[in-house]
Amino acid sequence: MKLGDHVIVGEEILTDVGEIIGLYLHRPIAPGLSPLETIKQIKEQGGLVYVPHPFETIRKGLHPSVLDELADQIDMVEVFNGRAFAQNRSAQAAVWTKLNHIPGVASSDAHGIRGLGSTYTRLAEVPSQKTLHKLLGEGTPIVAKPSVRGLLYPKYHRIRKKLGRK
Repeated sequence: MKLGDHVIVGEEILTDVGEIIGLYLHRPIAPGLSPLETIKQIKEQGGLVYVPHPFETIRKGLHPSVLDELADQIDMVEVFNGRAFAQNRSAQAAVWTKLNHIPGVASSDAHGIRGLGSTYTRLAEVPSQKTLHKLLGEGTPIVAKPSVRGLLYPKYHRIRKKLGRK
């Protein structure tokens, strides 16, 4: 299937204090760097900086003090997470994005086919690297409760991988 502009290449990068996603990347970014260095490398590729599941500790979200320090370099922040169950910080993230004038987005956080299509941000048109930030500011979050399969799929997949099964 050819998806063309409907797919944005990105990478979830584990920094030394939490996760950051780089969108529109051309090459991988090494894990374990500081958030500032990770953002610098994303921006050097012309990419956009997306912060997933902020404030969460279960899924390696960035701490409020780190977010405050980097706010002027962040392009978008996840305010609705399709897998948020045990530690949902959506309200806190939504307030933070409004206070910092950063677009908030809804995301499935899918780690497999079962999680796709239930939580996302509807945009008025197909975005480009130049228009995504603006379109997200005007986007509509579509949020649904995750299925049990969608919640457990990442754990199931990790166990299968450890057992050497594909």
